[in-house]
Amino acid sequence: MTNAKVHIALADDHRMFLHALRALLEKEPGIDVVGVAGTGEELLAIAAHKPVDIACMDIGMPAMNGIETTRRLLALRPNIKVIGVSAFSDRQFVLDLLNAGARGYVTKAEAGEELLRAIHTVQLGKTYLCPDVAATVTNALLDNVPRDIATPRITARERQVLQLIAEGHTSVRIAERLHLAASTVEVHRRNIMRKLDLHSVAELTKYAIRNGITTISG
Repeated sequence: MTNAKVHIALADDHRMFLHALRALLEKEPGIDVVGVAGTGEELLAIAAHKPVDIACMDIGMPAMNGIETTRRLLALRPNIKVIGVSAFSDRQFVLDLLNAGARGYVTKAEAGEELLRAIHTVQLGKTYLCPDVAATVTNALLDNVPRDIATPRITARERQVLQLIAEGHTSVRIAERLHLAASTVEVHRRNIMRKLDLHSVAELTKYAIRNGITTISG
């Protein structure tokens, strides 16, 4: 083991939590917090210009959620290790984040000592799940009910569209942001509603907030 500090970037749109987390980590002698971000785009900018070993990020960030941010971050810097730090322990989001390439997951309720354990564990090239999340993942693996039946499945693109719908964007604006045709966005909207058995934008928004797809926090 070397005495070099681990360089960490943090991303969360809740500023009070973000600053509290930074203060916690900066007390650790082996940790250097090189940047904090309120959005996925800001985190990508930090990673592009600063040395980052580990990125700790929320899932429910506006515009680009943590799952999509993880994919883009690892495409930019494959050696960065990602730890999800979220209020949600729903197995769909845990597994989606892990499938996107994250190496750890800690709930915000356990973000003190558990996050430090996660950081030290992923530094060693291992995966770390806090106890609540580990139980969730274990139950998912042991569940005899196929996951596609137990939980409605939407694609990564549909998740992006759903998040932007919930954040109040029109189909035209969503098409511009995602570089799609407006008609394609409408197809995604219909598919999302069919899969989730939801029938209005208000219902889609409530679902997105309840399931951590967006925080609508601006």
